[in-house]
Amino acid sequence: MSIASPFRKIHRTELRNFGKGIAFVSPWLVGFLAWTIYPIIASFYYSFTQYDVLNPPKWVGLRNYAELLLEDEKFRIVLYNTLYFVILGVPIGVVVAFLLASLLNNDMRGRSFFRTVFFLPAIVPAVATAMVWLWIYNPRYGLINSFLASLGQTAIPWLSSPKMAKPSLIIINTWAQGSAIVIFLAALQDVPRSLYDAALVDGANAWQRFWHVTIPMCTPAILFVLITSLIGMFQYFTLGWLLTGGGPNLATEFYGIYLYRNAFQFFKMGYASALAWLLFILVVVFTIIVFRSSARWVYYGGSME
Repeated sequence: MSIASPFRKIHRTELRNFGKGIAFVSPWLVGFLAWTIYPIIASFYYSFTQYDVLNPPKWVGLRNYAELLLEDEKFRIVLYNTLYFVILGVPIGVVVAFLLASLLNNDMRGRSFFRTVFFLPAIVPAVATAMVWLWIYNPRYGLINSFLASLGQTAIPWLSSPKMAKPSLIIINTWAQGSAIVIFLAALQDVPRSLYDAALVDGANAWQRFWHVTIPMCTPAILFVLITSLIGMFQYFTLGWLLTGGGPNLATEFYGIYLYRNAFQFFKMGYASALAWLLFILVVVFTIIVFRSSARWVYYGGSME
């Protein structure tokens, strides 16, 4: 009995078809190499150099990383702000999005309208969102403080107080969970009805059905939203820059804002590249932690565990 060799002669027709395939995808390949692969390699090289864009890069080895980790006091504030935002903002956003999706999954009048309303923040341009929330948070004539003033209460300095600035941005992030709500709605509609019927026969109440049936069956979607939110929050930039510019008193100077300042305001491209690679390592570490822990709480349909 002959065994087929893993190596065989490639016919001209196959080579021709392969060449045609490469030709068809060549625009994407060129863009991928020029705008993705090359910047990644270049930033890794620049992270070991002193580079200001105007002059040729000068090799400095690990000096940028050593300065970041050992000497830069501002970097420690930035790292604290970012971790604060991630550790509080991501769980709150995921929980609120899941609860809203659970409510919107019920039969009720105007359900399509409410689904549209809750999804709208995800497609509103960031600048428009910033303008609306600047009005809502305005200490003099803002919506919230005007309401508090009508009740005789003191105005809250939402964005002008170092203590309130980060929680204020977390509130906005929680409000803009439209994409996560859509993902959770899809997961909720995929939960088999038979599981709810079996739990009802066993005497489970509404809370028990939600805790023991709904949440376990939606854990893959929760894991996906958790990971994507984690990555997005580590790179948080737009609304923080538009609403506070990193202030007051560096209270909202997040990682993305600090990286932007070094790259495009101070022209310290080598330093900014080192910041970018440290951010990459940080995101990878947190992602691995979440994935490792997911084996304990994520249930995939059909698994025997």
